[in-house]
Amino acid sequence: MAQRDYYEILGVSRNAGAEELKKAYRTLAFKYHPDKNRDDKEAEEKFKEVTEAYEILSDPQKRAQYDQFGAEAFKYAGAGAGARGFGFGGIDLEEALRAFREAFEGESPFGDFFGFGDMFGTSTRSRRGKRRGRDLELSMEISFKDAAFGIKRTVKLLRYETCEVCNGSGAKPGTSKVTCPQCDGTGKVVTGTGFFNISRSCSRCQGEGEIIKTPCKNCRGEGRIKKERKIEISIPAGIESNTRLRISGEGEMPPRGGIRGDLYILIYVKQHEIFQREGNDIICYVPITFVQAALGDEITVPTLEGKVKMKIPSSTQSGKIFRLRGKGIADMHGYGRGDELVRIIVEIPAKLTTKQKHLLKEFAEAGGEMTPGVKSFMEKVKKLFM
Repeated sequence: MAQRDYYEILGVSRNAGAEELKKAYRTLAFKYHPDKNRDDKEAEEKFKEVTEAYEILSDPQKRAQYDQFGAEAFKYAGAGAGARGFGFGGIDLEEALRAFREAFEGESPFGDFFGFGDMFGTSTRSRRGKRRGRDLELSMEISFKDAAFGIKRTVKLLRYETCEVCNGSGAKPGTSKVTCPQCDGTGKVVTGTGFFNISRSCSRCQGEGEIIKTPCKNCRGEGRIKKERKIEISIPAGIESNTRLRISGEGEMPPRGGIRGDLYILIYVKQHEIFQREGNDIICYVPITFVQAALGDEITVPTLEGKVKMKIPSSTQSGKIFRLRGKGIADMHGYGRGDELVRIIVEIPAKLTTKQKHLLKEFAEAGGEMTPGVKSFMEKVKKLFM
């Protein structure tokens, strides 16, 4: 099947600028991201496709090669081990996700995940120290009150840590790595094609330029081992449900040294029995009796910090909202707190005694003028049939 044009994949013209490319990629990447399309293979393929297209077109040199030679510029990339699966539709999902994270978190733009940096001699990645560990993700459920005021939680992780025996080198203590005989320590193998001189990562040393002859027995040459760790997480005040917190550098260590991945915490907030959230405000429905609404009263109202007294004026109508300033939820960005909105619900007795009925009839006979709502409604009906 013919490879689709990268510009067509992103839905942009061939003279699209960097910002237009980025905007198109953001829209499509979020639309087809695996987290939003669980078990959807078609969406997964589209996500990999748009990431692949953006990786080429967002790099001026790669874009120039693509514009000049089209598919011919990259058709050899999938043939070598250094191409890491790229070759028009062959991008790995893990690589696409990693590229996506870097594009959205301000790190170096895609680095060398697809092997093109080596192929054209433009790689900015050094052979050592730039490998990044895997990200980890946990889910955490917290109470409504904890979300409102923030909380610290300790989580347990089973993750890869640096081997303490070899200090992450992977080599047995007392020994060291030796120069890779296949690439002579360069980390690259150059092959000629007649049209291109293709430089790819050495398959024996994985681009490191060195190999381990005597592996560490503790980690079997990995330079890392699985360990359980406890990490204290600070949940900020005002956090909302389905928020994804990023804790930088608390993911896993990669093999034989490098940079830790990140830890992501997906927060779920339990529903409250009384309060409902609306932005940084909370809503509380408070029932009162007909007598309290008519004559006025002082009632007790619950808040996130305990009970408070609130005056109900006479002639209060059902649905009336009273605002308790600063009794809502803290703003995540430090802009104070929201309010508590107390909505009054006037309840009518389900059953009346004979005496209560008699008194209410006397009240109705002595009432004279209708209530405002009834009077307004009757006037509208009157005008309708005039």
